[in-house]
Amino acid sequence: MKRRIGGAVIALLLAALLVPTLAHWQAPVSSTMTPRAAFEAQREAVWVEGEGRVQRLLPDDDDGSRHQRFILGLGDGHTLLIAHNIDLAPRLDGLARGDAVRFRGEYVWNAKGGVVHWTHRDPRGERPGGWLEWRGRRYR
Repeated sequence: MKRRIGGAVIALLLAALLVPTLAHWQAPVSSTMTPRAAFEAQREAVWVEGEGRVQRLLPDDDDGSRHQRFILGLGDGHTLLIAHNIDLAPRLDGLARGDAVRFRGEYVWNAKGGVVHWTHRDPRGERPGGWLEWRGRRYR
């Protein structure tokens, strides 16, 4: 009987120590999907990686945080809007139609193909963040 009570006490003590730790624990970033899979599943807030060619350059979005925006065409015919925060990461100066760009960022579904944002480091250091690669340089 004493052994059972002792085991229960130890279990309660461990739980008391672990519960506060687990309350602050964050799940790791989920695995990366392809942009096509994220689009077909109409997913939001999933990480995607890929590569494409610039089809169209768009004006910067200056409402709130500034974003450099462009449309990438992927090898499978899919298109994505890239919204790259230039308040947190360097602008891709000289980016032109036809340039190859690799990317990692957070995908948000829309009927036109989706948006990839969060292509920069996390300023709070709470998650890995994303990046753009262009002309041999990584922009984060």
